[in-house]
Amino acid sequence: MNDISKIVIDPEAIVNFLKSEMNLKEVCQKILFQRVISSAGEQRGITVTPEEIQVEANNQRQEKRLEKATDTLAWLADQLISPYDWEVGIRNYLLTQKLADALFAEEVKKFFVQNHLEFEQVILYQMIVSSEKLAQEIYYQIEEGEISFYDAVHLYDLDDSRRYKCGYEGKIYRCDLQPDIAAIVFSTPPKQLIGPLNSDLGYHLFIVEDFIPAELTPQRYKEILDNMFRQWLISEVDFLFA
Repeated sequence: MNDISKIVIDPEAIVNFLKSEMNLKEVCQKILFQRVISSAGEQRGITVTPEEIQVEANNQRQEKRLEKATDTLAWLADQLISPYDWEVGIRNYLLTQKLADALFAEEVKKFFVQNHLEFEQVILYQMIVSSEKLAQEIYYQIEEGEISFYDAVHLYDLDDSRRYKCGYEGKIYRCDLQPDIAAIVFSTPPKQLIGPLNSDLGYHLFIVEDFIPAELTPQRYKEILDNMFRQWLISEVDFLFA
């Protein structure tokens, strides 16, 4: 394979390619975001130390299994960047994380408390059929022990994938369900047959395997934080052009 690092591509060609791929706006937005982050970090006295950069560099090397310095240099060359470019990228990443935490760490906790119901989940089994009459008949058959819920899904559900999985939907958030259906599903004890309930998709029968209480896990914290921070960045960039 040819070494593309030896091929000279002028900046105008890169810009023209980004335009043709409809990616130029996204790249420009990221550049503006980084300018906002750098300015806001400086205003708040947020800094990134060489030691922090080294720790993150070591983490990245470990993730990519770059055990030797020569491995790292070869990887950087393959990415068409210098060690300095890599360090700048790490610094920008760490500054972004520090600024996001400084601005919104407490807001994330408040948001989670105020909206904790939206982060509750159920492990759910679902069946959807086309008619209310059929749904009612299946309901009575299951209640009378003539057929199991899982066998009924396998036989009658409208969706091939759900039939093969015997109705297993996995972990479902409240917002993934129609509001009136969610209210019933999340208020019914586990293992009880629910339905038939109507929606645009058809007539539903449900069984809740278990409830998963809302918890502010590190992953969920990051999801909320990233969303808040991105909205802030967009508003700051919009302000620049107001």
